[in-house]
Amino acid sequence: MDDIELRRIPGGTIVLQDARTKTQRTVDLESFEIGVYPVTQEQLSEVLDSPAPHPRRPATDISWLRAVHFCNALSEWEGLEHAYLFDGEDVTWDVSSDGFRLPTEAEWEFACRADSTGPHYAPLTDAAWTSADGVTTPQAVGGKLPNLFGLFDMLGNAWEWCWDLLDPARYDEYRTFRGGGFADDAWSVRASVRRGGAPRMHHPDVGMRVARGGFDTDGAVQGWSDAVDRERALQDGSSPVGWTPRRR
Repeated sequence: MDDIELRRIPGGTIVLQDARTKTQRTVDLESFEIGVYPVTQEQLSEVLDSPAPHPRRPATDISWLRAVHFCNALSEWEGLEHAYLFDGEDVTWDVSSDGFRLPTEAEWEFACRADSTGPHYAPLTDAAWTSADGVTTPQAVGGKLPNLFGLFDMLGNAWEWCWDLLDPARYDEYRTFRGGGFADDAWSVRASVRRGGAPRMHHPDVGMRVARGGFDTDGAVQGWSDAVDRERALQDGSSPVGWTPRRR
């Protein structure tokens, strides 16, 4: 298998926006690792025995559930403990595990921004495959400029699943994906934009990028907390899926 290359991201702080509640929160992150590239068709094929007609393109059309199963299978491949525990389709993250997993939203956005403050870490035409390129499929990974952390395709080409729930008050089990895809315009391809779908949903422009890092804590982990998710589920939602205000 083409090895999955990881980059260690230093700890730091990021401010995340909640478009529905019009609030923001500051997240302190510990150091973690994240893939230099999205998971490719070749890598998915080797681990889950799936077709790879275009080996270097991002693996897309995969559901969130398939993504987390891939993470566990990759951990087995590498002799690591599973990051995810399954009870049917209910998935629990063992936060102490150093196995492969999906990044949290806070990790993803921190890694994407790479200390930049605008909506893009480089001019969009140089950084991302978007509708402006006129392409009709995802493109081979690494074809545009990386960010200052040395990560490619964090914007454009394919959206990437994250661990977090999108908005449990309105969309129950919907999970978040980030980054924008090859058919999206500049409004959607920004570091702060959130979209999401049900765990079984799959789309031709949604893929994944793996992360690693275990944490010794009973509270919030890298910006995510099961207790906070339950509290948010009791709130009254009022905005459409993926809605993000025009700012940042």
